[in-house]
Amino acid sequence: MQNITSRKGGLASLSPLFIFIALYFTTSIISGDFYKMPISVAFLLTAIYAVGIGGGRKLKTNIEIFGKGASKGNIMLMLWIFIMAGAFANSAKEIGSIDATVSLMLSIMPDSLIVPSLFLATCLISMSIGTSVGTIMALVPIAAGIAESTGMDVAMMAGVVVGGAFFGDNLSFISDTTIAATNSQECSMSDKFRVNIFITVPAAMAILCLYTVLGFESHATVKPGDAPLLMVLPYIVVLATAIMGVDVFVILTLGIVLTGVIGICTAATDVYGWLAMMGSGIMSMGELIIITMLAGGIFEIVRRRGGIDYIINGISRRIHGKRMAETVIGALVATVDLCTANNTVAIISVGNIARQISQRFGLDNRKAACLLDTCSCCIQGILPYGAQLLLAGGLAGLSPVQIIPYTYYNMALAVCVALSIIFRYPRRYS
Repeated sequence: MQNITSRKGGLASLSPLFIFIALYFTTSIISGDFYKMPISVAFLLTAIYAVGIGGGRKLKTNIEIFGKGASKGNIMLMLWIFIMAGAFANSAKEIGSIDATVSLMLSIMPDSLIVPSLFLATCLISMSIGTSVGTIMALVPIAAGIAESTGMDVAMMAGVVVGGAFFGDNLSFISDTTIAATNSQECSMSDKFRVNIFITVPAAMAILCLYTVLGFESHATVKPGDAPLLMVLPYIVVLATAIMGVDVFVILTLGIVLTGVIGICTAATDVYGWLAMMGSGIMSMGELIIITMLAGGIFEIVRRRGGIDYIINGISRRIHGKRMAETVIGALVATVDLCTANNTVAIISVGNIARQISQRFGLDNRKAACLLDTCSCCIQGILPYGAQLLLAGGLAGLSPVQIIPYTYYNMALAVCVALSIIFRYPRRYS
């Protein structure tokens, strides 16, 4: 088979990213409206440019590369999750599960503690199941329902869940990012955890205080109803099986089946109505699926042209001292995550060079592993084309861009990372 990988590199290899930024962000900023340029159209035009620029290859070869990137295993996995999550979320909503869950939460929590309680619950659940996507999938519909019942901003409540999801994903022992970071730096998960808590816990506490203040300013406009508790069962099963470590596809299958059984038994729907609910939920994820595949193809072309290697080599050459070394490790994984929209892939991509930097400048490998994981989470949580924000936006009926201003935890985490580098803490690991 023909070798279609290029290591040409240079700024030209990154030009598709510049085109996307120019098309989407520049157009939106000039117009003053982020809806003037649909993100799917920006990705489509960028994809056409990426395939058409050639890079010394034939058009057919570029299309082949694009197709390989759009159909990679991790992309297909995300698409399956999006499809099943859409089917489950819409079915649960239509039979009344979301209303019942919201009603239950409003009945047991004071209005002023709903926001911090949701954040705390999201942190604990995501830490238990080790996946930000799974946590967002389960909790964003509930958060959106609470927002509608209390008169809060839906985007803010979605941002609460996104932030809490990344807190747990960053710290969890079963998270793929934790596994990738510790393996690449050859340290134990428990050691990386001890370093991580000095950075993540202060950020989480600060945001918890912020949400407590914001919660006091909210007032419920809808009182708890009398929805049957049976309707809450699909979400209880989804959360319980997730915490038990059951595969996400089994979890969503159980949830979908339960919505059908409960909906039919309570006369909320019939078999054909249930099938229609699932179909509508799947169709609602259409744009999200298209964006994910287009992004996968574009980033594969950038990678094949040597764009990722160019970034890594360019940044790693400018290191002087331990603070700069730590900064470079964080910048490397953040930049690659920006290009790949996958924090696990970003960690794996720069893990080897990060270990070499650590050894050369005498950094603690536990701190390096923490920086890889944490910095990738900071960026992933604010990417409008990242799986987490795409899923959150799809489930909440929002544009991912609407949620970004409310990802307070990810912003606070970035500040704590910067402070840990500047002031060299925790001292024991610096």
